[in-house]
Amino acid sequence: MVKRTLANTVYPVVELTKNDDGKFVLSSNSTMKNFSIVFNLDEEFDEETLDGRQVKAIIRQDGNKLVHVQKHSKHSDTTIVREFEPDQLKMILTIDGITCTRIYKAIE
Repeated sequence: MVKRTLANTVYPVVELTKNDDGKFVLSSNSTMKNFSIVFNLDEEFDEETLDGRQVKAIIRQDGNKLVHVQKHSKHSDTTIVREFEPDQLKMILTIDGITCTRIYKAIE
């Protein structure tokens, strides 16, 4: 419960960039924790989640959305949909029928 309370007070900065080699970099930086993943669309890759799980992940593009699926042998699959709009990023995370939505506002 303490981690949840702290997480609600954090305002991460999320950035998606594309390297010259065509790979994407998705990063999130905050006062609590930073992470970055490098990936190609539609190609499976190994990922360590923020809570330390080792998963197989794949990210595909669907219009203005990135659909990120994480598969773990001992846990349920996690789906993260990131919807990019001009003034915000909406992230919808679903696991075991539970859905969480987080809205990120654009930085000027």
